[in-house]
Amino acid sequence: MVYLILSDIHANWEALEAVLKHAAGRYDQVCCLGDVVGYGADPNAVTDWVRTNVPRVIRGNHDKACCGLEDPVLFNPVARFAAEWTRDTLSPENRDYLWNLAAGPMDHGDFLMVHGSLLDEDQYLIDSQDAIPQLGAAGGRLVFFGHTHVQGGFLLSPLDQEEAAENSSGGTTIRVARGESQLLNPGSVGQPRDLRWEAAYALYDSERQLVEFARCPYDLATAQRKIREAGLPPALADRLGEGR
Repeated sequence: MVYLILSDIHANWEALEAVLKHAAGRYDQVCCLGDVVGYGADPNAVTDWVRTNVPRVIRGNHDKACCGLEDPVLFNPVARFAAEWTRDTLSPENRDYLWNLAAGPMDHGDFLMVHGSLLDEDQYLIDSQDAIPQLGAAGGRLVFFGHTHVQGGFLLSPLDQEEAAENSSGGTTIRVARGESQLLNPGSVGQPRDLRWEAAYALYDSERQLVEFARCPYDLATAQRKIREAGLPPALADRLGEGR
């Protein structure tokens, strides 16, 4: 089974569409690690597609804020404006769908799915110090996480229980060794923050035990134009081109 692993689409239809074309014919099932909406101008188009095509989805912090499940009081002003705009823009069906998304961790059998971390769905795993407790909790399992919008991950070898090895890369294939705890982030489809603007995703071949990190360009100009025309903060359009 080959899985297309998506995270942090953030209502960017152009980026999602490009990823689907780039990965076409190479996967059997899609999984999503949360933050379907927020920031971007197409929350209904993206949520409609996820509802129809993705059997395994967990919620992200923006999904909770945009459907009204949580108050975005702790968001920065730009993110809060976008969350409130999205909440008002979502169809009732899509708002209900996001409201009822499951919290991670979700056990997929071949791997675990979380948005932030195994211990806290809203935690950012930024560096090795953040990752070490998570790797211990993984118990030798492969874990896919999102939230940071940075493609890469962390590894804990059974021979070395003290350090996590960071791996931040794109266009790279790595082998998943059985018995090793690995935390892997496919990166963000709709708003990468690793100083690259191209949409990010991962493919996981569970039989061959291989994870491929991938990037692809998308119609950036259209995504930016839609954000501005929707009346969302212009900074959200600008940052797409900067990968931050």
